[in-house]
Amino acid sequence: MNQVVRAAEDNARSEGVSAPARKSKAARRLAIEPLIGVASLAAFAIGWEVASRFAPPYAVPGWSKILAALMQLPPHDTIVTVLRIFVSMGVSFVVALAVSTALFGRSLLEAFVMPQVRLLMAVPGVCWVVFSILWFKGVEFRIFFVMCIVCAPVFIVDCLDAMKGVSPELRQMVDSFRPNPLQRFTKIIFPGIVPNLLTSWKINLTLAVRIVITAELVGALTGIGHGLVIAQETFSIAQVFAWTLVLVAILLCSQLIVTALERRALRWRDVEP
Repeated sequence: MNQVVRAAEDNARSEGVSAPARKSKAARRLAIEPLIGVASLAAFAIGWEVASRFAPPYAVPGWSKILAALMQLPPHDTIVTVLRIFVSMGVSFVVALAVSTALFGRSLLEAFVMPQVRLLMAVPGVCWVVFSILWFKGVEFRIFFVMCIVCAPVFIVDCLDAMKGVSPELRQMVDSFRPNPLQRFTKIIFPGIVPNLLTSWKINLTLAVRIVITAELVGALTGIGHGLVIAQETFSIAQVFAWTLVLVAILLCSQLIVTALERRALRWRDVEP
């Protein structure tokens, strides 16, 4: 009997110590992850510089040439591209959230609309660029149309799947209080789909950066895509790499912003019961 009591006491003490230990381990992991990311980028930079010593300058220019070209890039083009990305993605997200909410719980309407959404997703982005040139006159509206028609279907599919993943028991519990549609959405549906929405933003950001450059390459007079066209015409490989670095920086900064929002919005997942 005494052995059973001692075993229970030891188990209780171990459980009491394990919770703070897990919190400390999680905090150390969060502190180390940025350092590992910096080390990875540093290793890539060193490897690139070593490769530039042996490869032809037109193929792999050194960091000195790339940085010199980077300092000469017009900042206006970068700002325009960033605005195009986030404005079009913001509009796409709002439209997709509204469409997903309208489809949720309406199986017949979903059966009618979703095949069309998947059809839009099957069309390559380059085809939408060509369509926009043939259909619309204004360059800005062309780029906006291409971005929305590519990003919105992805948001719709992710939002609708996330809504279906909300626990039916939770929905029934909330319905027992007889909420109106807005209360039902804000109290149970939207909080339940936030993790999926943030993941969808990460995926769509990568897609949007590629699509906006493709759209800007055809007919745009501003933006990073226009800068790449000028670099191609002047045979400036260093300038091409410089614009590529700007694109990578835009994507990384955007991903960091979404990750920070994700950690703040989902910080409850790190709280031990």
